[in-house]
Amino acid sequence: MNTQSSYGMHRWAGRTAIVTGASSGIGAAIAARLVSEGLRVVGCGRRQTGVAEILRAVDPAGKNSLAVACDVRDEASVRQMVAATRERFGGVDVLINNAGLGHAGTLAEGRVDDWREMLEVNILGLCLCTREALADMRARGGFGQIIHIGSMAGQRVPPGAGFYGATKHAVRALTESLRLELRERGDPIRIGEVCPGYVETGFAEHYYKSADKARATYSQFTVLTAADIADAVVYMLACPEHVQVHDILLRPTEQPS
Repeated sequence: MNTQSSYGMHRWAGRTAIVTGASSGIGAAIAARLVSEGLRVVGCGRRQTGVAEILRAVDPAGKNSLAVACDVRDEASVRQMVAATRERFGGVDVLINNAGLGHAGTLAEGRVDDWREMLEVNILGLCLCTREALADMRARGGFGQIIHIGSMAGQRVPPGAGFYGATKHAVRALTESLRLELRERGDPIRIGEVCPGYVETGFAEHYYKSADKARATYSQFTVLTAADIADAVVYMLACPEHVQVHDILLRPTEQPS
């Protein structure tokens, strides 16, 4: 394991991060990167075996990582995830709210089941994880960082993605709402959001229900990689304690919107 921390990451050495949606894509890249930066990482996903494989590759002995099965839509499951983190590593210091999904569809013809799943994962799941992690941070002195992985769809409304875009606009509002709550209480906890444009992961195939459309999406120009998003997360964490980076918006250079 690489234990050479990036500039500014030294104060997180030995601290514990929860990363949701860590079985693949952006979540997997963030989880692996944080282990390499010297953090202990609890990777969560509905597929525990997938998370375990990711963490085993960067922490073969399993001393600094833990794979946990968690459905962020289920309150009891989220509480069990945080309890497992406390039991293994003493508590959570960093929460990366990465779990999220999308379904293509117009508002005129969308499916209620798709809308409900996006609401439950992208908004309610994020809120449940935030609430439980925040309570744990406060119980141990209030030091910590919460980072939501949002989307450029939360900064504008992409054609044909109204409902998905609405959930990501909600994440943007929740980020600012939590910032205001933290400042009102004087908590030494930071909150920020990373909003990527096109990133080559399994998202597009799930979104369009088509491998061909996913390939077409990612072949238009050079898109971002999951490692690019992990870099943004590390930058946000590495800033001095008096600096809170509230939003990072990043697109492929050639992405027009």
